[in-house]
Amino acid sequence: MTAADLVVILIIANAVQNSMNGGDVSLIGGLISAATLVGLNVALSRFGHGIPILSRLVSEERTLLVQDGRPIKENLEREHVDLEEIEMAAREHGIADVSKVAAAVLEIDGSISIIPKEGGTYHRTRRHFRQVGRRP
Repeated sequence: MTAADLVVILIIANAVQNSMNGGDVSLIGGLISAATLVGLNVALSRFGHGIPILSRLVSEERTLLVQDGRPIKENLEREHVDLEEIEMAAREHGIADVSKVAAAVLEIDGSISIIPKEGGTYHRTRRHFRQVGRRP
């Protein structure tokens, strides 16, 4: 789900809510406005990629956060990502230091992908361990 989809859902909720509360707007009018908004959203998501102006509005892009072990400060500030978050993602992949990261990419879904430099340790699966206390 993209940010545009979330906006459409909120607008649909508002349109349907107004028609359900009564007043001058009927339920059929709310359903027609909801169907129109859903149709526009589907049309933009399917056909908007071919038009450059619409593709910037519809699609999101990945952002490079670290390159050759050096954080890119402009991208970190623009995406509101702390260096600690990158370090945490690197540790989850078995890399102790950001200087051993060839690239860190902020993905569209909000996750951070880590590509290690040669010779670095990389774990494809993440395992989370929970310490279980002993019962007396």
